[in-house]
Amino acid sequence: MSSVISIEQLCKTYASGQPALKGIDLEIRRGEIFALLGPNGAGKTTLISIICGIVNPGSGRVLVDGHDILADYRAARSCIGLVPQELFNEGFESVWSTVKFSRGLFGKPPAPEYLEKLLRDLSLWDKRNARINELSGGMKRRVMIAKALSHEPSILFLDEPTAGVDVELRRDMWNMVRGLRERGVTIILTTHYIEEAEEMADRIGVIRKGEIILVEDKTTLMRQLGKKQLRLQLKQPLAAIPEALAGYSLALADDGHELVFSFDAQRDSSGIAELLRTLDEQGIEFKDLQSQESSLEEIFVSLVRDAA
Repeated sequence: MSSVISIEQLCKTYASGQPALKGIDLEIRRGEIFALLGPNGAGKTTLISIICGIVNPGSGRVLVDGHDILADYRAARSCIGLVPQELFNEGFESVWSTVKFSRGLFGKPPAPEYLEKLLRDLSLWDKRNARINELSGGMKRRVMIAKALSHEPSILFLDEPTAGVDVELRRDMWNMVRGLRERGVTIILTTHYIEEAEEMADRIGVIRKGEIILVEDKTTLMRQLGKKQLRLQLKQPLAAIPEALAGYSLALADDGHELVFSFDAQRDSSGIAELLRTLDEQGIEFKDLQSQESSLEEIFVSLVRDAA
């Protein structure tokens, strides 16, 4: 799959002397949903701002659909739609006029049918004549998305798009994102709601202190770094793990009432059958058992902690 964004040795140091990005190399594939995860201050917004032409890079090269963001900035920016973290709207303008104006900024001809569909998809059509300062915070966020999509970009950046919005808007937004990907739009999102990245993203990138520490397909990441556990609720608590069970990756929890077995689900043999036989031989009875798999959030926290 070809790359729609290519980043080579991108660096940025602010006037304070604080390095924001340190030699970033990254390829984003055409038509994918790419989730960029990282703690606060990791450099996510700086990276997005450079690609979108809001912040100048210190050094390095960025190509957007083959266009250099410095040498051919007009063509590069015309490919991009950006939904920033903060709300920036013309408060006294109507929804319709501000979305129409945003399309015109990119030299696009009027397309009332497209804009109507866009507003309907975002549940804004009934508010098209309302002034933006009369809208709720969630509606204003919808207007930001409509503005970002008004010129029909092939790449959409969503920088913390669902921060502080209601459940209905979050659901509508992700339905819209799925529809955009089906039409071939590449979507790059940053989010603190890691369950969203787990549900939506094709690939995950993790950034920490201005450095990319991992880029991987989501399914591969979950398979390689995810852990599975078997939790057994014991009929009688154990004070310690018996010596006969020392060969298994076991831990006691809930004051000895629970035995936790960690295993690799990708191996040919998980060891569960052998463990249950050994428990029976040792006379250790359990009343219930359940298995669970580590989430992307747990993997992310582990990656950032290990990098630190």
